Amino acid sequence: MAENLKIEKLSPSGQTPTVPGENIGLVEKIGYGTGDLASNFIWTAMTTFIVYYYTDVIGIAAGIIGSIMLFSRIFDGVADVLMGYIIDKTKSKHGKARPWLLWLSIPFAVSAVLLFMVPNVSTVWQVIYITITYNVVSLVYTGLNVPYGTMNSLITQDQYQRSVLNVFRMSLALVGTLIVSNLTLPLANFFGGQRFGWVLTFLIFGLIGSSLFYLCFRTTKERVRPANKEQQVKTVPLKESLKTLGKNKYWALATVFILLTYIFNALNSGSVIYYAEYILDNTLLVGLVTTAYTVFILVGMVIVAPITKRFGKRNAIIVGELITILGYLVMLIDVTSVTFIVAGTIIRGIGKAPINGSMFALLGDTIEYGEWKTGIRNEGMVYSGGSMGIKVGSGLGAAIIGWVLAFGGYVGNSAVQTDAALLSIQTIFIYIPMGITILILFIMPFYDLDRKYPQIISDLKARNA
Repeated sequence: MAENLKIEKLSPSGQTPTVPGENIGLVEKIGYGTGDLASNFIWTAMTTFIVYYYTDVIGIAAGIIGSIMLFSRIFDGVADVLMGYIIDKTKSKHGKARPWLLWLSIPFAVSAVLLFMVPNVSTVWQVIYITITYNVVSLVYTGLNVPYGTMNSLITQDQYQRSVLNVFRMSLALVGTLIVSNLTLPLANFFGGQRFGWVLTFLIFGLIGSSLFYLCFRTTKERVRPANKEQQVKTVPLKESLKTLGKNKYWALATVFILLTYIFNALNSGSVIYYAEYILDNTLLVGLVTTAYTVFILVGMVIVAPITKRFGKRNAIIVGELITILGYLVMLIDVTSVTFIVAGTIIRGIGKAPINGSMFALLGDTIEYGEWKTGIRNEGMVYSGGSMGIKVGSGLGAAIIGWVLAFGGYVGNSAVQTDAALLSIQTIFIYIPMGITILILFIMPFYDLDRKYPQIISDLKARNA
């Protein structure tokens, strides 16, 4: 206890010491990261290309697509909470989260293909098909991603090790983003374009994703158990589990942060193809802009773990958001210049490195706080909040794209757009994401769990003893 009190005295200086935990090997770190690499073979498609595919390949109005996205994400947010509860009830020889990666890896590949197999029928039936398949894909993704996120807190309780695992996760997720964003259009065109080219492209992506989820399952291990030994054999009722979330202020802050971040991400990735085609006059610049952004996030991720260990995750995130704003200010020098757009994108990428590298480790730390405060450990429910933030945030981002384009009078597949439509494209690519970044800067100072965490772990260990 004296050691932990000493740690607390060091915390105000910026030092964020970690609690000694299991030494996670390199193979397990890489294996854990392959789970988000797998996810992004579909997730990047859903955030970068799906609105464009529905509006410009299939020919559905942007406003209709935006409404479908929002409805699906709200529905999916409820499914996330239920999935979190299911995880907390799951008991198998493989653990409570890992087995879901095994069980749902094949349905993942099937759902990837269904997403793009929009039949050549009337618009009404196409909208019905899109609504059904988009929700199916979202449910399968929920069944995989909530358990996958939960695994971070089940592999270790060590703050630093969690941050390192999250760095591997987000780094490989970005590799997936690079692959899909750069290869999707060339592959779809290579296979003949239109529906068939897209379907075949995502059949390949789906098979790769399923294989990577299986690899993640095989190379990871769940180690953490509740401090309350009674909870190790009994399941906490859903109502009681939900109440614990209401008492966890840091969980609420982390979930809102993730929600806003994924609205930002959806706008950033979903608007780039419109910006490249109609503002920069070259769709091939999608790959350049996305690569510039992603590569510099990856470069920054190399130093995220030691920075968060030294200064804390919250402080690293705040600095990252300030750098992101600087990137947007560079873009505003000339919104039609490829040079300024790419330069601003590079700066934004550097700024987003600590955000991507910390957010899920940030959420993981709230599990111990909730257990310390309420006596109940519910990893699945906590991570369902994070997943809900991802889903609802991404859905809102996609919906905003559709709604703003529709408000600006955007016409899919038109060679020339009105000034209002061009302004709407600039709004979803620059102005709204910049506003979200400023909003995050206002809420993050309230998250001060980093300095309290070592004492919380010490108390939990004392209870377990």
